[in-house]
Amino acid sequence: MTALIIGGSGSGKSEYAEDLAVSFVGSRIYIATMKPWDEECANRILRHRKMREKKQFETVECYRSLKKLIFKKRPSVILLECMSNLVSNELFGLWEEGDIPVLDKNTAAAEIAEGIINLERQTDHLVIVTNDVFSDGDHYSSQTNEYRKVLGSVNQLAAKRAHMVVEVVAGIPIKMKEGTN
Repeated sequence: MTALIIGGSGSGKSEYAEDLAVSFVGSRIYIATMKPWDEECANRILRHRKMREKKQFETVECYRSLKKLIFKKRPSVILLECMSNLVSNELFGLWEEGDIPVLDKNTAAAEIAEGIINLERQTDHLVIVTNDVFSDGDHYSSQTNEYRKVLGSVNQLAAKRAHMVVEVVAGIPIKMKEGTN
């Protein structure tokens, strides 16, 4: 079962996704995609990691290339948090010497799609968290528009593959799709 959880910043989407993941029996992997750019990010990541441990998640940091992520032992549940960071990382993220060059929008979307399929093959339940960045304006730089276009494409692909799509608004989950994909 694949679930896509979408919402704006501070909507409660992450809490909903974690609660959904915890409702399934078995081992849990939490794929964190936020790169620790500075001390504030590192502290936030540490705080979130401690909270997830209480919910019996094993955290795996994966900033790019989901299609290459292989687990030695099949987890029952994978929670991917957050698609928005992953898209940004795939499009714009160069961090260290030898990193893969920045991907163009078509390649980034295809890479992420392969990554979603890779995760689905390795688990019984995949929960994907993503941001709604499409309702707040219409005048952005070309780079931001490219990001929004790729995130939109990836969200649409994930929604088509998902058995459940939930939008969380002000802490209220609204089921958009439930059943077969």
